[in-house]
This record gives sequence, structure tokens and C-alpha cells, in this order.
Amino acid sequence: MFKKIFEYAGPYKKNMYVATVVVLVSVLMGILPFVLAYQVISPLVIGDSVETEFVLLRVIGVLICLVLQAFFYGWGLSISHKAAYNTLFRLRVSLQEKFEKLPLGIVEEKGTGTIKKLFVDDVDSLELLLAHSVPEGIANLLIPLVIYVAMFCADWKLALMSLASIPISLLSMVIMYSVGMKRMGPYYQSAQKMNNTIIEYINGMEVVKVFNRESESYENFRKDVTDYRDYTLAWYKAAWPWMAIYGSLLPCTVILTLPLGAWFVLCGISTLPDLILVLCLSLSIGIPLLKALGFMETIPNLNYKITALEQMLNTAPLQAAEDDFHGQDFNISYDHVSFAYQTTQPGPDGKPIIAENEVLHDITFVAQAGQKTALVGESGSGKSTLAKLLIHYYDPQKGSISIGGQKLCDMSLETLNSRISYVAQDQYLFNTSLLENIRLGRLDATDEEVMQAAKKAQCMEFLEKLPQGIHSMAGDAGKMLSGGQRQRISLARAILKDAPIVVLDEATAYADPENEEKMEAAIAELVEGKTLVVIAHKLPAIMNADQICVMDHGKMVATGKHQELIQACPPSLLKIPKICWAWWHVPVIPATWEAEAGELLEP
Repeated sequence: MFKKIFEYAGPYKKNMYVATVVVLVSVLMGILPFVLAYQVISPLVIGDSVETEFVLLRVIGVLICLVLQAFFYGWGLSISHKAAYNTLFRLRVSLQEKFEKLPLGIVEEKGTGTIKKLFVDDVDSLELLLAHSVPEGIANLLIPLVIYVAMFCADWKLALMSLASIPISLLSMVIMYSVGMKRMGPYYQSAQKMNNTIIEYINGMEVVKVFNRESESYENFRKDVTDYRDYTLAWYKAAWPWMAIYGSLLPCTVILTLPLGAWFVLCGISTLPDLILVLCLSLSIGIPLLKALGFMETIPNLNYKITALEQMLNTAPLQAAEDDFHGQDFNISYDHVSFAYQTTQPGPDGKPIIAENEVLHDITFVAQAGQKTALVGESGSGKSTLAKLLIHYYDPQKGSISIGGQKLCDMSLETLNSRISYVAQDQYLFNTSLLENIRLGRLDATDEEVMQAAKKAQCMEFLEKLPQGIHSMAGDAGKMLSGGQRQRISLARAILKDAPIVVLDEATAYADPENEEKMEAAIAELVEGKTLVVIAHKLPAIMNADQICVMDHGKMVATGKHQELIQACPPSLLKIPKICWAWWHVPVIPATWEAEAGELLEP
């Protein structure tokens, strides 16, 4: 475990070593007063004369030791905290770099609460290990070991008695760890679920209130919070009794030494000075020993978190090379592509079970360069998944996708992203100016180029009405704009990017009738001369497509132009009447199919 952390510490590893040495000196300063006390008590007990100056020097020595103990302790923790937070910084950067290479779909599936817990809560919890457990735990454990060696040198019989409390304490600690580890998994799973539920509860508050679903939504919220409470209390309840046993017994190092040691002295087996020395040293190591073993309580907790971090870091990244684009053109080819979403479910024995839901089955088609290809089908037919595979949200389980003959996995993510503009139904706007939100399409664009893109996206109508125009703030997640306005900002972003491939996934979903014409004009500016893949449910958006691909339950059941599909696809063949007839309804329908269509036609 420490080896893994030290890998992240990098150049700050030496600071941890220095901090450990400094804290070690601090613990030693806490032990010396007991030695000085022995030097005063021993001659008094055996009847030797003690000068006042001798006692006064020892008292001054005790005070100096206490001051030095506080000084070295504070200095050591200062060094260890700097090393710890720099290590956490490097760890978060490493996580961020890994996340950039992970499939974006997998990151979304984990949920905001889980990711927030990973980057913030779980990483911050490692600060205890780095800043305290390493220097304090090691120092407080080494000093008692040295003291015990000195005690055995003085009188091994009395030293052996002082160890009497340790076996029982260690046994209770081992039991506590074994009991706690069994409940660690459910505890962390309930914490992640609670985080996701709280964020979902807050984000969905508007829908909950509009549809009067406060009771159902609150019930889910209450259940997950209650589960977290119950799992936490169950974990603590199982560990508390054993924690109390070792916490009470461990410091009692004189529990046998005092009575049996006194009897040994009376019997002449041991000497009184040796007994006094062992008693003083036993009292001195009680607190350091308790601190050292006290830090061990965090080991199962921290081990679990480090394992979770490593599992996140070791998640298979997207298959991508560091190569540039070498495609012959911008034809998009899907070659026998199959894909399944994976979900993790708890098994009967508590171990996670990975379940697969295949949503694409052996898809093959080509979107020609410079042409418009439309993907249509009922909800859940796999249209958006095809688009997300193209922008490399995921790797397909089977088959491949290529651009101009070059597979996506044979080019870098940066190269792919620079050649595709993706405009989805919901586009995220950052809480910065609208100018900077549009400039995300091309960071080196001038203000004039950004303004030109905004004009082409038909944004000027609402931008001119804002108090600060294009310099107005978008608000959290773009809340200062309507859905249609956010979509036009995202279209302006894509226009500014000027990528040769454009993917529109329900990009006009929020367009009302009066703004739909403006949205279509903005899209026309965006897609001119580009390879266009569009997903839409509105007939005007796909009627003029060069190729329409009809999806049904993850399969491609027909391809062709609009009129070709109308003439060639009877409802009995496609088995999706809402798409072929009612949804695509045109004035002229082949008379021979009217009987076959029957009740499938909508009024």
C-alpha cells in the first residue's frame, strides 16, 4: 500500500521520510521525561541522598523535553502535510489523465455522485494516511520497540510482564478488522448510491414538483440515506466493542508489572531500581503504542479506497493510437458493428455480476462523404448509440468504424475530435460568457470569428436583447438561456469548429415552430459541404437526406432515400408501422399497400 502511494508522491517522497524522522524525535522527547523521573525516583526509594540541584536539573530537563516535543511534532506534521497535499495533487492529475482516455460513456454511467466522491472525498481521505499515519504511525511504533529492547536488557522478566496487555489488544484488533472488512463493501456501495441519489434528487426537483411526485422522489432519497445510515451504524456497531477492548487494555502496560514485579522484588528475584525503571518505561510507551495501533484502524478503510482508486485507474481505456488522420476521404463506414451496454449488479454472494444489454446487432453501412445520412427509428432502436460510437464514446464489442478507410482506434482522440462536430439534444454551457462558450469550438478564434459564427447560428436575435450581449454570462449549465437558445449556441460552437464531419443528435428537439426555421438555417450553415449524420424524429429534417437508415431493435432493417423507402418498404417487412406509414405519411401511398397497412395508419 505504501509503495503505491509513494509512486504518486514522486519527488515529495523524501519529505515524508524527513517528516517521519522529525516526528520520531518528537516521540522520543515525550519518552525522556519518564527516564528523568526514574533518575529522581530511584535514589529516593532506595534511600540514597538526592541534591536539590540534581532534582531541579531533571525538572528543567522535563520542561525542555515537553517544549521540544511540541516543536518537533508541529514541524513534522507541517512537512508531512505539504508532502501529502502535493501527493494528492499528483494523484488527482493522474486520475484526470486516465479519465480523459476512458470511454466517456462509462464515465457518464458511473454518475456524478460517484465521480465526485472519487475525486474529492476518497482522495481527501488519503490525507490521513499520508500526513498522519505514515509519520506518526511509524514513529510511535518504532520508539516503543526500542524501549522494549531497553527494558529486556534491564530485566527480561519484568519486561515480559509489561507485554501482557498487548496480545489481548492485538487479538481484539484483528477481530475488529475482520468484522469491519466484511461490512466495508456494502458501506461504500451505499455511500456511492446515496451521493448519486442526492444529486439526482436536486437536479430533478423541477420535474418532481411540477408532477407532484414529492412523495415518491423523497421516498427514494430517504431510503438511500437511511440505508447509508444503517450500513454505517452496523459497521461501527460490529467494530466498537473490539475497539473499546484494545483501547482500554493496550495502555495498561503495568497491569501485571506492578503487582508481580513488587512480589519479585520482595522475593529477591528482581531489584527495586529495575522495577522502577521498567514501570517508568512502561508508562512512557502506553500513549505512543496506543497512537501507533490507533492509526491501524484506518488501514482497512484506506486499503478499500486505494483499491477502488486503482480499479478506476485500471479500467480499460478507449482503443486509440497516437497517430494522425490518414484517411482518403471522410466516408464513414460501419463494418459489422455490435455493441452492448454493461451494467454491474450485486450477485447472491455479494460479488458484482456484469450484465450485458446488446443494443446493436451486426450493423453495416456507409455514410458517404459530403452527403447527408439520416438515422431513424423508434426510441431505443440504437440510433444515438451509433452516433456515440462514431464520436468514440465507447469501443464496439464487435466490428469496427472507420473514416476514409482509417479505423477510429488507429488515430488519436484529439485527431478524431478535431474532425467531428457533435451537437446533441442537451448541450452543456459553462458558467462563463456566451462568447467564451462559443469559443470552445476553436480556442484560438478571434472575437470577430466568434461573432460571425453566432450570426450564422441565428443567435444575434436573442444576443442583442441581453444586457451585455454576447458577453453575458450563461449561468450554471446555461440556465440563463432557453433550451432552443442553448442549442443555437451549441450550433455556433460547431460552426466555429468547422469540422468536416457533423453529427446532429436531435439537435432541433427544443426548437419551437417560430424558431424552427432559424434552427434549420443555422444547421444549413453548419453542414454545408460536410459529411452529415443526423438523428431526428421530424420529417422535414430527414426527407431530403441522401440516405436514410431505418433502425429497429438494434438492427438496420432498410436503407435508401425517402421516396425509395416509401415505395419499397411495406409494413409487414419493416414491422415498424409508425416509422414507415404514420410518421412518414405522404400524400401518395401505393394503393396495393392500403389493405396491408389496415389499422396501422394513424388518423
